[in-house]
Amino acid sequence: MKSIDLNCDMGEMPEALADGSQERLMRYVSSSNIACGGHAGSVEMMYATVEQAIRYGVSIGAHPGYEDRTNFGRKELQLTPQQISGSVYGQILALGQIARSFGAVVAHVKAHGALYNQAARNREIARAIAEGVNRWRGDVVLVGLCGSVMLDEFRAAGFRVAAEAFADRRYEKNGTLRSRKFANALLQDPWEAAEQALRIVTEGTVTAADGSTVSLEADTICIHSDTQGAPGIAASIRQRLNEAGVVVSPLATAK
Repeated sequence: MKSIDLNCDMGEMPEALADGSQERLMRYVSSSNIACGGHAGSVEMMYATVEQAIRYGVSIGAHPGYEDRTNFGRKELQLTPQQISGSVYGQILALGQIARSFGAVVAHVKAHGALYNQAARNREIARAIAEGVNRWRGDVVLVGLCGSVMLDEFRAAGFRVAAEAFADRRYEKNGTLRSRKFANALLQDPWEAAEQALRIVTEGTVTAADGSTVSLEADTICIHSDTQGAPGIAASIRQRLNEAGVVVSPLATAK
């Protein structure tokens, strides 16, 4: 029987907490990546999101990004490895303290936005992320893009890794994510996103923007909470996987 983790970036938008859409997402995913105050989030948002994750039995993860709220952490910055390491450490530490106040633990770390994308192709940046995490704890899972050098660097640093694919993003033929500057970078149709998620699990492939087939092996599939209609997309994905007999479980128990 196949199994997969469904993760979602959360704690980024106060309006998603206020209108209940974040809580609706919690019903369909198995892991949450919680913004730690860098690209987004706040102490209040972290407390609220951790509480929701515990209530819904969703695994808690840290989601550090560039401390650039103006660009939501999606603009590439040219920081030194020491600056990246220090920022990652500080952000994870903040979330870890909040999780501990609930008697919960942070089980995984996934970088956000431009930091994630740069680390997928830049070994020095990937090593800086690993160093920052290791300053805090060395027993968490590090999440990275399927087939990228960041996974190699995370493993070399002694971490267990989880290869990530995306249900709501279009791919290029080389396995990288299609830039958000393109109109078709996002998959906003629930059916299309669900079919891509199922294909990732059952076939280990996605169809790239140019129509070619990209092979990948994923341990976890991401749904972005800021994608328009995210709760509906998540519900469609979970239903499609359930119908196909795919077990959805967090990284701590996924095989």
